[in-house]
Amino acid sequence: MTRPKRTRSRLLAPLLYVAALILLLEEWLWDSGKRLGAVIAGWPLVRGLDARIRALPPYAALCAFVLPAILLFPVKLLALLAIADGHVVTGVLAMVLAKIGGAAAVTRLYALTLPSLLTLAWFARWHGVFMAFKDKWVGALKATLAYRRTSRSVLGLRARWRRAIAAWRRRAKGGRHSLRPTRILRRFAARWRARRR
Repeated sequence: MTRPKRTRSRLLAPLLYVAALILLLEEWLWDSGKRLGAVIAGWPLVRGLDARIRALPPYAALCAFVLPAILLFPVKLLALLAIADGHVVTGVLAMVLAKIGGAAAVTRLYALTLPSLLTLAWFARWHGVFMAFKDKWVGALKATLAYRRTSRSVLGLRARWRRAIAAWRRRAKGGRHSLRPTRILRRFAARWRARRR
């Protein structure tokens, strides 16, 4: 490998790790959105709404598909304003909830409106171009060492988190010391609230 190529690859390495983290986050949001959408789709009121959305003509389906992005934009803007105003926890929490709710809405609406949207020639063409582009670049990113390392680290963190939750649940079932972490968290929350006043 020549020196300029080596220098360029060293400069791009951190960007690959950031891209891998973003991709893993987006995949998690998409999967979480699908699961949440499937749970919500089981509600009787939502089933009727699903049938109406499926029956929409193409341009009405397009409006329904972009609606979550339009409705969530002010929420994200308010979250950013909250962060800028010093309410970091509230702002970040609102942003995360908006992102998860938006992902759930978009995944569900994508599944419901796609057959109708693909009847529009321009949409079908650009959808195919976008999906081919996305598959090419996601495949190239997943083939990198940075993605594999990041994915392993994230899986390890998830496994540790699940073990910690399982251990906490086991401790919560018995013993007088089982609620100690809860008491500590409550004390911390009370002090934090008192400091904010």
